[in-house]
Amino acid sequence: LHRLLDGLDGRDIASLQAAGAGARALLLNSPLPPELEQDILSAYRAIGSPAVAVRSSATAEDLPDASFAGQQETYLNVCGEAALLAACRRCYASLFTDRAISYRQINGFDHFEVALSIGVQRMVRSDLACSGVMFSIDTETGFRNAVLLTAAYGLGENVVQGAVNPDELLIFKPTLEQGFAPIVSKRLGSKAIRMVYGEQASGDSSAGHSATHNEPVPEAERSRFALCDEEALQLARWACRIETHYSARRGVPTPMDIEWAKDGESGELFILQARPETVESHRNAAILRSWRLEPHNAELLCRGRAIGASVSSGLARIIRDPSEIQRFQPGDLLVTERTDPDWEPILKRASGVITNQGGRTCHAAIIAREMGITAIVGAGDATERIADGELITASCCEGDEGHVYRGALPFHVDERDVGELPATRTKILMNVGNPEEAFSLAAIPCDGVGLARLEFIIANHIRVHPMALLAPQRVEDPAERHAIADLTAGYADPAEYYVDLLAQGMGRIAAAFHPRPVILRFSDFKSNEYAKLLGGRWFEPKEENPMIGWRGASRYHAEAFREAFGLECRALKRVREGMGLTNVIPMVPFCRTPEEGDRVLAEMARHGLVRGENGLEVYVMCELPSNVIGAEAFAERFDGFSIGSNDLTQLTLGLDRDSALVADLFDERHATVMAMIRLAIQTAKRCGRKIGICGQAPSDHPEFVALLVREGIDSISLNPDAVLTTRVAVAAIEAEWAQAGT
Repeated sequence: LHRLLDGLDGRDIASLQAAGAGARALLLNSPLPPELEQDILSAYRAIGSPAVAVRSSATAEDLPDASFAGQQETYLNVCGEAALLAACRRCYASLFTDRAISYRQINGFDHFEVALSIGVQRMVRSDLACSGVMFSIDTETGFRNAVLLTAAYGLGENVVQGAVNPDELLIFKPTLEQGFAPIVSKRLGSKAIRMVYGEQASGDSSAGHSATHNEPVPEAERSRFALCDEEALQLARWACRIETHYSARRGVPTPMDIEWAKDGESGELFILQARPETVESHRNAAILRSWRLEPHNAELLCRGRAIGASVSSGLARIIRDPSEIQRFQPGDLLVTERTDPDWEPILKRASGVITNQGGRTCHAAIIAREMGITAIVGAGDATERIADGELITASCCEGDEGHVYRGALPFHVDERDVGELPATRTKILMNVGNPEEAFSLAAIPCDGVGLARLEFIIANHIRVHPMALLAPQRVEDPAERHAIADLTAGYADPAEYYVDLLAQGMGRIAAAFHPRPVILRFSDFKSNEYAKLLGGRWFEPKEENPMIGWRGASRYHAEAFREAFGLECRALKRVREGMGLTNVIPMVPFCRTPEEGDRVLAEMARHGLVRGENGLEVYVMCELPSNVIGAEAFAERFDGFSIGSNDLTQLTLGLDRDSALVADLFDERHATVMAMIRLAIQTAKRCGRKIGICGQAPSDHPEFVALLVREGIDSISLNPDAVLTTRVAVAAIEAEWAQAGT
């Protein structure tokens, strides 16, 4: 072994391959010591000589600060004594796979100081059920309060290697441990194939690979989740216990990477292995790095699951097998079906990787995070839609979905040190619309969410008008009915589809910022916007000016919409009572009169949301002159106000903010608008109610912020890109006034 490995240059692929083959041959051709063979066989007989997994674990893998998934080999469904001994020899030999040798050289490990042990485990019959991977941290954002769980049918190797697109769930840890059921995100995977047992002759001592094969999954099984919710919650509870155990042993928080399986015969769940997560948990949380594409109209070639939030441009290389490494140049983007540990030399050269298959816990995703390269997995047909040698841009900075564009697009990387930000009396909140961005946005230091909009969830995730789910017989277009049926196929009650997705979106935002307050505004679509949803045109009137028509509170108590508002109430009740996320504060928009506020509160109570019960506060938007002039009456009915500067400006100055003809007159800083804002703040303070602002003006106009702070506003809610600069500005304003004694 010394002759083969001493002085080896791991970057010389030919020499590496020759040395690896020679080292493995030495071990494979050497018998195990007789006493070891007897101990192995005695232990095997003692557990009944079942089918087993022969798993390797080396001292140079799964360290707290270094991990290379799949360095050594594991063999599944090994049957019989001769096959078991052969698998053990092959496990020992895998200490010298080419990738393991290369990895040790890169990380400075001595080949002769590394040991390998073998665990032999009874096979869990997950070929008859399902299996997967979970992390006790969100792997894309580093958000530590979530368990990311993936699941697919059959043995877990397909999930690990990225051969399937698995189901994916996010579970919020703090309220899970309090006994709630906080599944804040569920994504159905395609799960097209499953790995099952094959035939292996029990006396075949030459059997070196698992007796398994893949088979297609029937369509009916693909269209439902592999795990029920209670099973997912049980696994997540175990993930929390495992993390707590290892954190206590190491004396520092230790997020974990865990493999699990469900036995199809007994129905039991099993943990198969656990190791420290080594990427997100080691990032410097004080450095906030964000990528941003410049505006463009480039052609979208394909899309998949975004891994991380980076952007990379380069030449695409369609590689079918790692042996084609000579075609791959440093900086190229790898485009392939999927990866496994044999692809490591190519991935070290790549600026990014795009795979047809795989989920967020597959091999390509894990290695991309570790190497710091851009990755888009589960793209489906990337190898067909992208041409070999084509210049492309892979973007993961646009939410959970990764996009591949034609050409090299300009982008920027911003870095901010958020470790030393000043405290402020005025609460600095954030406006959030897209739940998929919530975990990453929560890393920006702020005091909570001042405006969480439901419109994004409804338009981009649900996509169906709520009344089309409650009264589908009124949708006269067969094509629309068919599209709605496809979206709601997994739900016995179509309305539950709306409630479920809305609750997940609400819950993900609430979880991201927990226990900080999240002010969640009920839906505020106008009739022309609602009409664009599937089935919407059959329920919406045609209004000349929807901006001041049937919107906000007037919908919630109207006969034509009150049951649809009931779905929003059901979703919010599930978030607060089912998920335990009581930091959510609902807010009523466009409430014209105090009496209308009474009717909305009565509708909420009809669906179990009673102001004052279980700590429920209810806020109202202050965006109409009537809200300002009648603020005392509104304060008797609501717990707080949030100024909507856009609508307040529109209705104070009497102009349509959507009209280009009067756009030059729209100015939130106009003296009459500021007089309205000043009066609103003063009245709210006199009535003992909190008041903030969530409109666009503070994000656009720094001088506007100074006026708000001077008037004593409680909170300012901003677009994410304005939060840090505004906090610094507000701290300076407050310090200046404190010094002046004002």
